[in-house]
Amino acid sequence: MRKSILFILSLIYFNAQSQINKVTIQASGLTCSMCSNSINKALKSVDYVDNVVANIKNSTFEITFKPQAKVNFDQLKKKVEAAGFFVAKFEANINFDQLNVYDESHVELFGTMFHFMNVGDRILNNETVIRVIDKGFVTQKEFKKNTKYTKMECYQTGVMGRCCKQNVKSEGVRIYHVTI
Repeated sequence: MRKSILFILSLIYFNAQSQINKVTIQASGLTCSMCSNSINKALKSVDYVDNVVANIKNSTFEITFKPQAKVNFDQLKKKVEAAGFFVAKFEANINFDQLNVYDESHVELFGTMFHFMNVGDRILNNETVIRVIDKGFVTQKEFKKNTKYTKMECYQTGVMGRCCKQNVKSEGVRIYHVTI
């Protein structure tokens, strides 16, 4: 009961207080600067992207956004894939303001549902890096390894189902599984 009340209060307060500062994507399969340039151009074509900084040595792309932008993680991933590559790691730097999270908690941020896995019970405050650990956002090996942290079917499907009892009205809605 206590966790349900905290969840509801965090939804009301948190939506107005949170912000995605940047996303860092590590791509796999890059072999040259032309590969990096292809991803860089694809990411810059997204209307809410302000800037992309490529690090060829680490195959990473740091993306910042225009003010008040609604960031779509799936769209960014698809841009990398459309350039002919895969996402190996996807991290988002988010400003939090006293958000209580715990293992298997579901939280709505920016109109998007997040399922926290393997985080313990903690309060997120200030800028925190979260990792998206859904299929296609991590390597296949890491995705399989993370299955030990949840029994909920939404991790396999990427959409909310009956397993997400906290949000029965949201069945079929995209949910991102994240860790810290």
